[in-house]
Amino acid sequence: MVAGEASGEVLRLDEPLSFWGGLDPTTGRIIDRRHPQVGESVADRVLVMPSGKGSSGGSSVLCEAVRAGTGPRAVLMAEPDEIIALGAVVADELYGRLVPVVVLAEGIDGLHTGDRCTVSGQTVSAYSARRS
Repeated sequence: MVAGEASGEVLRLDEPLSFWGGLDPTTGRIIDRRHPQVGESVADRVLVMPSGKGSSGGSSVLCEAVRAGTGPRAVLMAEPDEIIALGAVVADELYGRLVPVVVLAEGIDGLHTGDRCTVSGQTVSAYSARRS
């Protein structure tokens, strides 16, 4: 949805996240008390989630987190979300900070918290942090 370059450690969410009311843009922490990963930080991580979750105001929260340096390096999803893409585009336009947003046709099942991930254009490469 938004092509770009990024790399970092994966934070995989078990459920969709609404940035509006679910993320504190000043800290980058998930604040939705009902979310399984409440308290986790998205800052400087590759955020992996099934999809976005509602509220058009979420684009402004993502944009503010990117401006503050507390946003994710990239967002990877199984389903497209135009609100998240809009937040990434606006952050790039206003602040010159690009956050790639990629929909993975094969889904997100192979990506796990702690894995290393690189996004280059529309290509995503991941390296497992787990030992066999």
